[in-house]
Amino acid sequence: MSKQSSDADVAFISALAELLNKNDLTELSVKREYGEDDSLEVRVVKQSNIVQMAANAPAMQYAPAPVAGSVPAAAPAAIEDPAQHPGALASPMVGTCYLSAEPGAPAFVTVGSVVTEGQTVLIIEAMKTMNHIPAQRAGTVKRILVADGNSVEYGAPLMIIE
Repeated sequence: MSKQSSDADVAFISALAELLNKNDLTELSVKREYGEDDSLEVRVVKQSNIVQMAANAPAMQYAPAPVAGSVPAAAPAAIEDPAQHPGALASPMVGTCYLSAEPGAPAFVTVGSVVTEGQTVLIIEAMKTMNHIPAQRAGTVKRILVADGNSVEYGAPLMIIE
């Protein structure tokens, strides 16, 4: 690809990120075909006010473009990263998170609930299979970081148990 095509792709990715923010979307995926063996696949995902962008094209990688309204790279130290918390329960898979066994049922746990190690605290649906996610330790649920029905990524923090 030429330098001009590369610049156009970067502008395209930036436009997608702006579209994501402007329309309050959480995810956007686009595949742009240039020719028989030449395409650009872009997936833009918004999580917790942070926009992550990934672009793949044959023999070409683009760095994420800065997006207006995104969290600066050097965030203040006062903002803690829940993923770094020692009591963070990380998602073991990609899927859809459910806080109760079925719609309308009470949640497995709420903030302040005391849990035992191995107790089911939520369900992640992946490939039409409901996977019960156990507490990794005994303790008290301090924070629930996901909403019922939200998509979760592998390794994403789900809740804090201390």
